[in-house]
Amino acid sequence: MKVLVAGATGFVGRRLCPALADAGHEVIAMTRHPDGYSGPAVPVHGDVHAADTLEQAMSGCDAAYYLVHSLDAPDFERRDADAALAFGAAAGATGLKRIVYLGGLGDDTDALSAHLRSRREVEGLLEAGGLPVVSLRAGIIVGHGGTSWELTRQLVEHLPVMVTPRWVVTRTQPISVEDVIRYLVACLVLPAEGSRAFDVGGPEVLQYATMLRRVATIERRPLVLLPVPLLSPRLSSWWLALVTDVDATTGRALIDSMSNEVVVRDDAIRGLVPFEPLSFDTAVRRALQERAQEAGGP
Repeated sequence: MKVLVAGATGFVGRRLCPALADAGHEVIAMTRHPDGYSGPAVPVHGDVHAADTLEQAMSGCDAAYYLVHSLDAPDFERRDADAALAFGAAAGATGLKRIVYLGGLGDDTDALSAHLRSRREVEGLLEAGGLPVVSLRAGIIVGHGGTSWELTRQLVEHLPVMVTPRWVVTRTQPISVEDVIRYLVACLVLPAEGSRAFDVGGPEVLQYATMLRRVATIERRPLVLLPVPLLSPRLSSWWLALVTDVDATTGRALIDSMSNEVVVRDDAIRGLVPFEPLSFDTAVRRALQERAQEAGGP
C-alpha cells in the first residue's frame, strides 16, 4: 500500500515511517523541506498550513497518516482546525481510502482542556472529505523526544524538591511510543466501514505524582513533592519554561490538560491488535537508553 505520512519528521512520524516500510508499504514522507529529509521514505513537499500543496503530495496514495499539531502557537486551536479541514478535503479529492489520526484521550463528558478539545475537533474535521478516519486516542507517550515525556524527565532531573499543583493527583495511562507505533501500523489495515476511534494506553493507570516518583527511582535521583493547591496553570507554565526546555505556550496547553483524567475507557483495540504493552518502567528505561545512545553514551 502507498501511504503518506504528514508529520514524518516529528517524534512519532520518524518512528512510524521505518515501521511502515518494514511492514512492506511504500511510504511517502510529507515535509516542508524534502531536500533535508534522510529517513526511509520518499520525501515530497507538502504543508498542512498551505492547502494548495496537499493534493499533489497525496497523488497516487492509498491512505494517509495525520500526525500534525501546533501546540507551540498561541492560536493552535484555529491553526489545527484549519489544517485538518484542508487535509481532509484534499484526501477526499484525491481518492484516498482512509486517514489514520493520532489524537488524545479524554472523556467527552468532562470539561476538556483547549488542547484535548482541539484533538477531538480535529477528528471530526478530517472527515470533511467524506473519508473514514481511524483515530487512536493516547495520553502521555513515553519515548525520547516526546514533549510530555521530556517535560516529565526534565522535571525529575532538574528539581529534587518540587512544588506541585493539583494536577499531580490526576490519573493518566501512559503508553510506550513503541506500542503506539504498533497500533498505528495496524490501523492501516483494520477492517472499518466508517470512522472509528480507539483508546490506547499502557498496562498501568498512574497519578502524575506516581509517574514522577517512578522516574526518579529509575534514575536514582532524590525527589520530594510539595503540593501547593493554589498554583495556577499560568504560573505552572512559566515555572516549566524556567526549569525545562518546553516553551511556555506549549507548557500552558499541556498543564491545562493535566486537570483532565486521560485513561482508556474502551479497550476494544486490544482484541483487534493483540500484544502485551510495555510496562511504564520498561518504557522509561528504553527512553532513557535511547537518549544516552543519541548523546554518545553506552
